[in-house]
This record gives sequence, C-alpha cells and structure tokens, in this order.
Amino acid sequence: MRISAWMSVSACSGALGVALGAFAAHGLKNTLTPYLLEVFQTGVEYQMLHTLALAWVCVWMHRDPDNPWWSSVAWAWTLGMMFFSGSLYLLALTGIHYLGFITPIGGSLLILGWLLILVAIYKHNHQQSA
Repeated sequence: MRISAWMSVSACSGALGVALGAFAAHGLKNTLTPYLLEVFQTGVEYQMLHTLALAWVCVWMHRDPDNPWWSSVAWAWTLGMMFFSGSLYLLALTGIHYLGFITPIGGSLLILGWLLILVAIYKHNHQQSA
C-alpha cells in the first residue's frame, strides 16, 4: 500500500479510538461492570498507541521508500489492532468469553510489528553503508 493509504488507516484508527474512548467514558460507564469497562479501555489504549506508532512508521516509509519492511510493520500493527482491540471490544460489549482466544493472536501481531522494526532499521542501516 502507498504511504497515503497507511496514513489514512492511521487517521481513521485514531478517530475511531477517540470515539470509542469517549463512548466508554460516557456511554458504557454505567452499563458495563468495572472489569468489562477496563477490558474495553485496554482495547482503546492499545489501539491509540499503535495508531500513533503507525503514523511514525509512515514517516520512515517516506524516508526509506525502498525498504519493504516498513510495510510489514504497518500490516502487522493494523491486523494486530483489529484482532487485539477488536476482540476486547467485542468481549466487553457481548460478554462472549470464547472471543478471548483471538486476543493473543492480535497481541502476537503487535509484538511482531515491534520486532519487524528491528529488521527494517537493520536493512536501512545496511543500505546506507552499501
């Protein structure tokens, strides 16, 4: 995907994260148990953190356009946010606990994205010295 598409993903994810955070604070506060509200808010926190990190990766994509590893980071984080945060939102809103098996898949993708940064930086440094 192009950098502009990844920035659009980041922008939409950020807007959705703010909206969901507000929904949790104002709409779900008296509806969910404290535990389920915390589960929902954890999803928001991880989504917002990785949304900002995705915007940062877009800067690196611009600086290092021939390095495909930045796109791999973006894909890992986007899918990770969908699986991790999405499963937490669904768990909190529906109470269906078997959705919890999806959460570690998303978490693993988020971790993978951070590890892929190491590869991208290594490739960037290797290209610079060549």
